[in-house]
Amino acid sequence: MEFLPEPFRTIISFAVVLGVLIFVHELGHYLAARWRGVHVERFSIGFGRAVATWTDKRGCEWQVGWIPLGGYVKMHGMEHAGEVEPDPAAYRPGEAFHEKSVGDRAIVVAAGPIFNFLLAAVLFAGIFATVGRPVGTTAVQTVVAGSAAERAGLQPGDRILALDGERVTRFEELQHHIQPRAGQPVEVLVRRGENEVKVIATPIARAEDGRGMLGVTGGVIERERLDPASAVVAGTWHMISVSGQTLAGVWQMISGARSADEIGGPLRIAQMSGEVAEMGILSLVTFIALLSVNLALINLFPIPILDGGHLVFYAAEAIRGRPLTVRAQEYAFRGGFALLATLMILATWNDLTQLGVVRWVSSLIG
Repeated sequence: MEFLPEPFRTIISFAVVLGVLIFVHELGHYLAARWRGVHVERFSIGFGRAVATWTDKRGCEWQVGWIPLGGYVKMHGMEHAGEVEPDPAAYRPGEAFHEKSVGDRAIVVAAGPIFNFLLAAVLFAGIFATVGRPVGTTAVQTVVAGSAAERAGLQPGDRILALDGERVTRFEELQHHIQPRAGQPVEVLVRRGENEVKVIATPIARAEDGRGMLGVTGGVIERERLDPASAVVAGTWHMISVSGQTLAGVWQMISGARSADEIGGPLRIAQMSGEVAEMGILSLVTFIALLSVNLALINLFPIPILDGGHLVFYAAEAIRGRPLTVRAQEYAFRGGFALLATLMILATWNDLTQLGVVRWVSSLIG
């Protein structure tokens, strides 16, 4: 998209990224509803006035709203039983959401986040099978002036093959070997061009902790193309790894170990969408996969209004043998809405701050 002017590239990239994520999420709800025998009345991507709409042979209305910031699937009988009197002419006995078992309802609700996890795994697997899985190497990028590596004669472009006779294939393995050997001579086998060269380097102790330091930067990323089966396994594990890292980051924000300034909203996503689109299709697909994991995890948080909140209600219903009262759920939804509104305000403030809008307004006031 580099041929497009910056504003148009950002807008189009944002629409593509958000559209894919929302469509896959809502598709999960839709397909699970059909599987469990629930009639879907409307499948909407976007909010506001519909710019396109059509009705399929099952009576489901499909529409695209002009505000691409969300979507929803309206299921028949989604209201609580007894809360709203059904229209006898339009009511479909046996196809209403509230008539289904708690297990069926949980499946329909959980399917949205599950599909986002699946999307991420499929995209990662596709990247690993076509472009390749990123693999760290021991190629030397730079040599620090005055370091042990420079005195030993290491040069940028050297690939470190072994340390004291032990083969190394990743930069992390090199660091693990060097750090406990400050002041001790280390035999380094490197490939330089077509030749293999042995040098002796004596790591220097770092002042802050005494760990050995060779004085090189490296870890050049190379890509290893996988066969389809291996790509699926690797893509799934990478999705799980990203999920764990994301949850760890969220916990660090909650515990105060990381700043809440990292929370971003639609403005930051739009900005990053334009930036990654400029970097190429690989970066854009990777960005969509990462956001898909984030969307799945956010929706699984036990906050009323979100899918995770509904699942908590269904778990309570399964334990109690009856659903929570309408009043209890109403209060919970109000609290969840207030929490989400607070998070959205914080995210928007962070976005405006990062984009320089807050600083610009402050300068005008000042």
